[in-house]
Amino acid sequence: MDFNKLIARAKAILTQPKAEWPVIAGEPATVGDLYKNYIIVLAAAPALASFIKTSLIGTTVPFAGTFRVPLGAGLTTMIVSYVLAFVGVFVMALIVDALAPTFGGQKDRTQALKSVAYSYTAAWVAGIALIVPAIGWLVALAGAIYGIYLLYLGLPHTMKCPPEKAAGYTAVSIIAAIILYFVVAAIAASVAGVGFGVGAGAYSSSNAKFDKDSPLGKLEEWGKSVEEASKKLEAAQASGDQRAQEEALKEMMGAALGGGGAVAALPTERLKPFLPESLGGYSRTDLSVERNSAMGLEITTATATYADERSGRTLDLEIVDTGSAKGLLALAGFTGVDTERESGGTIERVYRDRGRLVREYWERDASNGEYAVVVGDRFTVKVAGQADDLRDLKKALNDVNLAKLEALKDE
Repeated sequence: MDFNKLIARAKAILTQPKAEWPVIAGEPATVGDLYKNYIIVLAAAPALASFIKTSLIGTTVPFAGTFRVPLGAGLTTMIVSYVLAFVGVFVMALIVDALAPTFGGQKDRTQALKSVAYSYTAAWVAGIALIVPAIGWLVALAGAIYGIYLLYLGLPHTMKCPPEKAAGYTAVSIIAAIILYFVVAAIAASVAGVGFGVGAGAYSSSNAKFDKDSPLGKLEEWGKSVEEASKKLEAAQASGDQRAQEEALKEMMGAALGGGGAVAALPTERLKPFLPESLGGYSRTDLSVERNSAMGLEITTATATYADERSGRTLDLEIVDTGSAKGLLALAGFTGVDTERESGGTIERVYRDRGRLVREYWERDASNGEYAVVVGDRFTVKVAGQADDLRDLKKALNDVNLAKLEALKDE
């Protein structure tokens, strides 16, 4: 296996997909080659990252400390997730191949696997960010969305479908894949006793143009910014200037994360004042502010716990500055998320309120829930704990100066 070739291909499909897809479509390959030289390595990334986060790093809970999934259970989950990644790629390739004639394309099992494997690159690489607290799932989500865009761009080249039919081809493929993934997930969960996710796929066309403010238009602009940053990085590497390379690498990371450039997370002393002494009438009993870096991501997290002596209830407040990854929060809202689910006394809603992405979660029987809001497409603010009603959590958030926090979105 040539790791340099693998890295070069992954970089090219992520940063210059329109130029790379014709190359991919024209090069000779077999199903075995694709699995051995590409899929087997990249598919391991999100599974391994999840294992490191849950079993080695752990999750910190105020007053309770850090808890970790036992190594045995963590390894089992990792292996099942890894195996299911192979299943997901195989199933998706079958779907893409079977649908080809319907959308004016040509059936070809190997080309279908190319379409899926290389479009999955975004989701697999983004899956590494599961290690990062708070926003790791957003990075993974953005990777999955970008993967759909990659598939859309690739189908006219690999499956020879007319460019004007690529959008429909992609949409039907993704819908069919989602249905089958749920079936596979249910079977695997019953066998392994664990939950997991299967990576999402992607899209493409060389000549199609999207409305600038549409979801795919936004993703196309994102791809262009990554491509420009990649060119600057290559120029810096050619110059041999170490400082220029470091700056270009930072810009590349910022563009890849949707932020349009490198953005340093706020220092701890800037975020600490946003943890008020009281929240919803509860008094602050504990606070923590820290700034961490991982894989080029710099994140500042401020947390505080508030207690009510009369009722014995507590509220937890968490504020996260996503730094360079702030663009991912904007990308998460490009699709116009608006969902509501209710089951067994549990209610969950995701919607936009005055331009801000909001998530509500409430357990009626336990009188416990969460209210979270994204501020300035950069900061996440969440209140969680027990209350008489979800509206109490929302009201408690009024004690946080969100307007002042939003004013810092470009710092």
